[in-house]
Amino acid sequence: MRIIFAGTPDFARVALAQLHAAGFEIPLVLTQPDRPAGRGMKLQASSVKQFALDHHIPVAQPRSLRLDGKYPEDAAAARAAIEAARADAMVVAAYGLILPQWVLTTPRLGCFNIHASLLPRWRGAAPIHRAIEAGDTETGITIMQMDAGLDTGDMLLVEKLAITPADTTASLHDRLAALGGRLMVEALELAACGGLSPVRQPAQGISYAHKIEKHEAAVDWSQSAAAIERRIRAFNPFPAAASVVAGQTLKIHEAMVLPGDVPAGARPGQVLAIGEQGVDVAAADAVLRLTRLQKPGGKPLDAAEFLRGFALTPGMVFGPATEAAP
Repeated sequence: MRIIFAGTPDFARVALAQLHAAGFEIPLVLTQPDRPAGRGMKLQASSVKQFALDHHIPVAQPRSLRLDGKYPEDAAAARAAIEAARADAMVVAAYGLILPQWVLTTPRLGCFNIHASLLPRWRGAAPIHRAIEAGDTETGITIMQMDAGLDTGDMLLVEKLAITPADTTASLHDRLAALGGRLMVEALELAACGGLSPVRQPAQGISYAHKIEKHEAAVDWSQSAAAIERRIRAFNPFPAAASVVAGQTLKIHEAMVLPGDVPAGARPGQVLAIGEQGVDVAAADAVLRLTRLQKPGGKPLDAAEFLRGFALTPGMVFGPATEAAP
């Protein structure tokens, strides 16, 4: 089969690598334009583009695919490249551009999407983050036949994956990326022989994984300890949960909920104890032990090492949350 691949971040690169290794012919890769990144804010190619160039696969980077949109010249050039590729299918994984109808219908078998949730749970941009934040115990990969809606197409293959109490977005991302690539290889092999059986998504259980905004990283210590701990894991590595103490914004990368209630009279965000194991902070209903932190300009450190370079004492108060946005 000849497939066009459309994707941008590392999640997509993993799938592209598996499709390439499986022997699919890939005449074209679509990815987002290079973006400024790093301390010097130099233009940086996406993970998908880097893989494509390393393997001599032609790359297109349109700013839009809408022929009637803001960049019609980009869309027209992309259309010519897509039509010239004569693809049997397009595989889409975290691409970042909306596909208009002309794209969906150009490949012979249409467009297949690798979505990192058990649809219709967590349609949208940030399904991994939102699943952890919500306390879901399982997630998975859905291979979907794309249509004009937002993650509304028929399901082609689904495989579940457990979310462990220790999972962060980083760890879950890596497991889902590997699963997504494997499942897409399987889906394309089935499609080649007409072996796919599309299933409509249920009308119940729909939720939307809205894009993560930096301001969400601010910890609200009036929430339950469990909710704060989930958000810390959900926002690890980006944007990283954050809170203000002693006039500085600290990022919190790891924490654990301690058994028992908050001591009487403790304020939300108040530092209760400090030790080699971590910094104990009062939440609404329980104590949260911060075990890995980062100060401005520093790197993430385990609590014991962090405390050797940052003075915290019992009685200090983290927050208020509105000041903690990175």
